[in-house]
Amino acid sequence: MFGLFEKKKLEVLAPCKGEVISLKDVDDEVFSKKMAGEGVAITPKDSIICSPIDGVITKIFPTNHAFVINNKGVEVIVHIGLDTVTLAGEGFHRLASEEQSVKAGDPIIEVDFELLRAKGIDATTPVVISSGQKVVNEFMGDVEDNGVIMEVSI
Repeated sequence: MFGLFEKKKLEVLAPCKGEVISLKDVDDEVFSKKMAGEGVAITPKDSIICSPIDGVITKIFPTNHAFVINNKGVEVIVHIGLDTVTLAGEGFHRLASEEQSVKAGDPIIEVDFELLRAKGIDATTPVVISSGQKVVNEFMGDVEDNGVIMEVSI
């Protein structure tokens, strides 16, 4: 009645244009078995990876291959590619800083996906909720910049 008992949801947007796939189809057990959290993955079609939610960047890994955004206790990890830590930062250019407040769609990392392909690196980019909240809806298939890829119960 009047939405009083409806659970609130946080929309998580695509960090870039691409194809959204299930985590179970990711060729890395840490993600496919949801050890890092629930979520989806995207096969990127853009070189700019953006924030999927409004919040604060709490971590950008030293190699720039992953970052964490926090919005009132909901943590979203964007892990760009699989085994990309082995590149030691090559092919990744940081566009934002830790502790920076961002809006969904703000650019965080620029990636040279041609370099990744040349080195045989899978560009599949998991987007996971690492803080334990439940993903209540996932939206698979092609997605444009800032398209909704999942909803999280908050």
